[in-house]
Parts: sequence; structure tokens; C-alpha cells
Amino acid sequence: MVKHLDEFAKRLSTMPLKKVILKPGVNRENTRYASEGGWYECNNVRFRQGTPEKIGGWTRLNTTTFLGVARSMWNWITLGGQNLIGVGTNLKFYIENGGAYHDITPLRSTTSAGDITFSASNTTLSAAITSTSATTIAITDATGFPLAGVILIDSEVISYTGVTDNTLTGCTRGASYLVSDVSTSTTAATHSNGAGVTCFTILVADSGHAALAGDYVTFSGAVALGGNITAPVLNLEYKVQTVEDSSAYTILAQSFSATTLTFTNVASTSSDSGNGGGSVIGKYQLNVGETTSSDVSGWGAGGWSAGPFSTGETSQEILRVWSQQNFGEDLLFGHRGSPLFLWDADTSLEVRAVAVSTLAGASDVPVVQNVMLVSDINRFVFCFGTNGVGSAVQDPMLIRWSDQEDATNWTPLATTQAGSLRLSRGTEIVAASQARQEVLVWTDSSLYSLQFVGAGSGVWGAQLVGEQTSIASQNAVAYANGVAYWMGKDKFYKYDGRTQPLPCDLRKYVFADFNEEQFAQVFSGTNEAFNEVWWFYCSAGVANVDSYIIYNYLDNIWYYGSMARSAWLDSGLRSLPLAATFNNRIVEHESGVDDNETGTAAAITAFITSAEFDLDDGHKFALVSRMIPDISFEGSTGGTPTINMTLAPLNSAGSGLNSPSSESGVSTGTVIRSASSPVDVYTSQIHTRVRGRQMSMKVESSTTGVQWQLGATRLDMRPDGRR
Repeated sequence: MVKHLDEFAKRLSTMPLKKVILKPGVNRENTRYASEGGWYECNNVRFRQGTPEKIGGWTRLNTTTFLGVARSMWNWITLGGQNLIGVGTNLKFYIENGGAYHDITPLRSTTSAGDITFSASNTTLSAAITSTSATTIAITDATGFPLAGVILIDSEVISYTGVTDNTLTGCTRGASYLVSDVSTSTTAATHSNGAGVTCFTILVADSGHAALAGDYVTFSGAVALGGNITAPVLNLEYKVQTVEDSSAYTILAQSFSATTLTFTNVASTSSDSGNGGGSVIGKYQLNVGETTSSDVSGWGAGGWSAGPFSTGETSQEILRVWSQQNFGEDLLFGHRGSPLFLWDADTSLEVRAVAVSTLAGASDVPVVQNVMLVSDINRFVFCFGTNGVGSAVQDPMLIRWSDQEDATNWTPLATTQAGSLRLSRGTEIVAASQARQEVLVWTDSSLYSLQFVGAGSGVWGAQLVGEQTSIASQNAVAYANGVAYWMGKDKFYKYDGRTQPLPCDLRKYVFADFNEEQFAQVFSGTNEAFNEVWWFYCSAGVANVDSYIIYNYLDNIWYYGSMARSAWLDSGLRSLPLAATFNNRIVEHESGVDDNETGTAAAITAFITSAEFDLDDGHKFALVSRMIPDISFEGSTGGTPTINMTLAPLNSAGSGLNSPSSESGVSTGTVIRSASSPVDVYTSQIHTRVRGRQMSMKVESSTTGVQWQLGATRLDMRPDGRR
């Protein structure tokens, strides 16, 4: 008996190590145990040559920022060699050049001289303020005070939200104001009866201004109001703070330093009694757009005269999304519901874009469109979801195109190739993309192919190539390797000459955790260097993009993670992929190994977790006494890059993790690369005493300077009984 036990122990001691080689990609379509032999969870990890590795880092493109959330970027080079990026946000439109953002936002309207007047408010306290928490303030005379604004009493800044008789209500004490572009707090204090009350808020009168809160307007020709509100203070670009009514709105007065390029808020004085003179001109930029989609209900929410009189309507505020493409060296662009605009590259970067309809020779240019595109074939300009010739009514299923090589001529004549057609399957055109020798057009239920058929045959013809399909958003399609890939409302698709669903190992995981109110925020992009298509989306309950899913079209695998981005542009004319962040910056991806968006390196947490694996189909418990890692740290910039490797045991599939997770040992180990050692030298082994029927393995890094790629980890795994 003893002899047999000795032989068994000898066999156990000489059993070979178990090599852990798992299928590439991540699969969440089944349980962890049913996904045995693969990977189940990950973040900030991709696959290369079948093995997982941490994704590359990112670095800010420049130190400057833009206003708003960028939803579109387009890169092109002018004849003069300028490498430009068009950046469309919900607030403005920019041209990025050499690290600087140039505001080319088109103007909505320009007033005549004298249409605009200004008024500053000031008075005194009619009663002492004895409490630092008082939310109502009694003043001597509220005449001329805006309905909401910011006041200054002694050295305390106070904001208010209402005026009742001679009382300011909804006061926030010790509010902040801007000093040299820095928000500076003040301290709530007591104030004596009769103390002066002056105002940072200036009331602007302009009948029929049509401005919205958040809009931008630039004033010129104004003269001083008599005190602190000087002509240089007034003759600046301002953001509309509140809209009083159709004839008035407010701004926050500020001064600009040309030396430091900073702004400081300015409070009026009792001497500011003028109106700015009779030569004031206001230039209103396009109304600002939304950053998210939201349902709006109430009177006036729906279209004019829609529904029974005095009943509420419901509509959806759609976030501002731009489409843009270069036309030669010029840039054509527009957002959903806008006219078509053009920026002339022969002009200064400081010159604003203009509506195409205002250009010389313009004829029947669409006045409204949802998506625009310039075809690669013979250079036609397309507008989708536009108005017909001679009509201002938008038709969401109508397509129009300009004359060949002419963005200004949209009149269908025997002497032009301008024309139109209306699609029949669906209720609105959602997206369009240039493909190989065809233009693909998605409605909310179908896919069409537009092909050039020649001047004598209608110029462009439409063929239905996909039915019962959906697309998440205008920017949810990417074209890579001759194939169009897109995210639908419940699955993924591809078109390579025929439309078909794209099998996805993460479909259930993605769409079960999806904010369907924010489909419009979905956008895609390619990362050609790694054969990837990325889709960014909002997870359930989240208002802004926070998640991504990647399809590797060369290896036909999927992986996912968390990342906050609002737009993407692949490398091409720029050396690295670019992405816009919600911090109003553009970052270069695949740059370094850390998060350098702010200029200071921060760690990118990356991990991947396997599905459960076992010994002998879980018939027996297994004991893992050591792990032999296979890790490459090539590309790391830190002196001692580290990762954590974890074995998590279970007594049975579907049960919780064993607690304690190890017996007389540890289930985690740190794999460290010495600074003086070659790049692929790592910790030789990690001793563990982990016991369970099933186990999963996790590899994670959370420090700066780390880049890693996992190879074939080996485990010293032995049978350990049935109980």
C-alpha cells in the first residue's frame, strides 16, 4: 500500500505544467463556464497575433481647448500644404491648424446699425443684509434689472434668478466671477442699508433677435456706457446668458487683455447710464445645439400647429451632429436641420464660413438638410433629408445632388446634371457613406446603393440592397477593407456587396447595457493599424459616451471597454488616430502607454479575465501550486513595469468565488520587470495554493509607464480529490 502511494505521489510530482492558451477575442454571449477556453471580461485591451495586450496610450494634440462637445472631425490638406481638421461641436465650428483652433462658425444674422442697445443696472440696498445665507435681497429700485443676473455688493458676488417688485429672489451668496479666465470665489458677508448694488449682467435690447441661451454674438460700433462698461468691454464676442423675451437677452460684461489673452468680468457703476450709441451692430452665430438627446414635452414642443389647440406636444431634442467633407481644398459642412455651408481655403483662417446659397451663381441650393456628402465619383455634392426645388419644406426621404463639379448649382436642367430622387423604404434618411464605386444610404429601416448611371439616365440611380435593417445613428458606420460595418439598434451589420448581420460575441452584453435614448451619440471609426473598427456608445443610465466595442475584422474577434470620447478620426493625413474628449480636447491615440490628455501622465487601467477552466471537466478539484507567467513588457517606459496576475477559484460553476480564495498561500502575484534586465525577463514563478473545481485567470495593470503582452502562462495544476 505504501509503495502504491509513493508511486502516485511520484507521478503527481512529475506531471507536466498546464499551458493556458485561450481563444482570442472576448465572448459574453453565454455563461462564464460555457465560454471555457476563451476570455470573458476586459478593458483597454486588444489582441495581436492571438494574444491580449494593453492598448496604446494617448497624448493631447495641443494645449488649447475648444468650446462645446465635438461630434465630427475631418482631415484634409490644402493646395498650400496646410494640414487642416474641421471640428464641429454643439456650440461652434472650428478649423484646427498647427495646434490652434480657428472659429469659422457661420453667422445666422447681422443687425443694422442702431438695432441694438445696452443697459446697465445699479441701485442701493433698501434694507441691511444681516445674514450670510439670505436668499432674498431688498433693493431701492429694481427698474431695468434683468429677470436673472449677477450683482456685486461691496466685495461679494451674488447671483439671482428672479425679481419680485423691488426684491431679488433665488440668491446664491458668495458666487464666483471670472478673473483672468479663472473662476474666483467670493465670501458671503453682511451689508449695510444703502450699500451700492451694481451688476455684472448687461441687458441687450434687440427686437426679434431669435437668440437662445448659450448662443454667441459679436458686437461692434458700441461706445462706452459712461463708467466701467467701456467701448472695448462691449465690442467683444459674448455668450447669451438668459433670454428675457423676443426683444431682450442678457450678457455678462467682461474685459479682454490682449497681453495675457484672458478675460475678466466687469461690474457696472452708477455712471454706466448710456445705451451704447446708435452705431451698434450685432453678428449672431448659428443657434447652439444640444449635447445629448432628450424628450421635450409641453406647448410648442412639437411642430407649429401640430395637434389640437392648447394640448401638449412631445418631440425629441437631437444633439448637434455635423457632416463635413472637403470640396477640392475648400470645406463643405452642415449639421442636421441646417443649410449647407462652405469655408474657402483661399481666405484667412479667421474668416467665417458662409451659406452656399449666398455664393455667386448659387441656384436652388437646399435650404435645409440632415446629412451631406461629396461623392468620389465625378464630385457631386449630395444632400440627404432635404427640401425640394422651389420648396422650403424638408422631406426626410429626399435626396438631391448638385451639378457635377459645382457645389452652387442645384437646378435640374437639360444643361446640368443636378437632380433628385426620393427613397421609399423607411421614414427618414439617417446616414450616408462613400463606398467603392457607390454611395450607401441608410434609412431607419433599409439600405440603398446609389450608383452613377450617366446624364441621359437620371444621373444617379438607387437600388435597395438591404431590408429590415437599422442603424444607430448618423455616425454609426465605418468603411474598412472594402466593407461597410455599422451598429444597428439591436445588432451589428456589414455590407460587402450584400447586406448581412455581423455575428458578434458581445451582442447581448452591449445591447443589454445601452442607453437607447442616446442612440444619436453612437459613432464609429477605424484604427487601420490594428485592423479594428471601434464603436462608442452610452451605457445604460449614462448621458454621455462612456463605452466602446471593437471588431477586429482581420481576426474576426471582438473586445470592449470603457472610454469617454465624442468623435474619432483615423490616421491617414495625420500620423496617429485622433479622438475628441469631453474635456474639449483632441488627443492622439496609440501615443505612449499612458493617459496624457492633461499633459501629466496618468495610469490607464487595463485588464482581461478568462472564462472558467478546470481539470478533467471539473470531475475533481484542482490544486494550483504555482504560476509561471509569460509576459512581454516591450514598449514600457517605466523603470519597473508591473502587472498583477490573479487566479480566482470556485467550488462549482455558477457559485461564488471561494473564500478564502487560497489555502496557505496567495492567489495573486506581481510580475515585475527589472530596469536592468532585458525586456522579456520577468518574475520566474508565483507560488500559490489555490484550490477549486473551476478557476479563472486575470491579468491587470494600473500603474504608469506599463505596456504588456500576454503569452502562454503555465500552471502547476494537479488533481486534488473530489470534495
